[in-house]
Amino acid sequence: MSDRASLSGTKVAIIATDFFEEAELVVPRDRLREAGAEVKVYSTQRDPIQATEGDTEPTQKVEVDGTFADVDVAGTDVLVVPGGTVNADRIRLEPEAQALVKAFDEAGKPLALICHGPWLLISAGRAASRRLTSWPSLADDLRNAGATWVDEEVVVDRNLITSRKPDDLPAFVTAIEKAVEKAIDKA
Repeated sequence: MSDRASLSGTKVAIIATDFFEEAELVVPRDRLREAGAEVKVYSTQRDPIQATEGDTEPTQKVEVDGTFADVDVAGTDVLVVPGGTVNADRIRLEPEAQALVKAFDEAGKPLALICHGPWLLISAGRAASRRLTSWPSLADDLRNAGATWVDEEVVVDRNLITSRKPDDLPAFVTAIEKAVEKAIDKA
């Protein structure tokens, strides 16, 4: 992105629970903030959430700005869902997280999910007829939910942005930035 301040005035919500993959939350959060976006992290409770590396190694705790119920869909430009197997398995069972995914998708707002995050698309009933990527072990789950799964670093299908793993973060964040810029241009 040529103008790092071009996301000034945009609002990003990241939703996660304990045991999210650290880089998949921290890298988008920090890069989008550097680009001028206001980025907030939401969880099931207001307590800090535990990051991990490789699903098993606890790293830092990340402060949250509110609960899923506090996310204002109308006032938020993009929703980001990091992976981490435990985080993704927990978040997909949260009715409020499912409702957020449905609301963002119905509004056509950018919805970005990485690694195991696309499990939430399945639980929210939003994977069918979409072209998606994810961590490879989700390929069968996504196909069984009616999606077309591909092995690419980033896939954009209308408002959905998906990536496979932490190595794909540069392409993932760039795709989020482009989607937000596109949405701003339409407004």
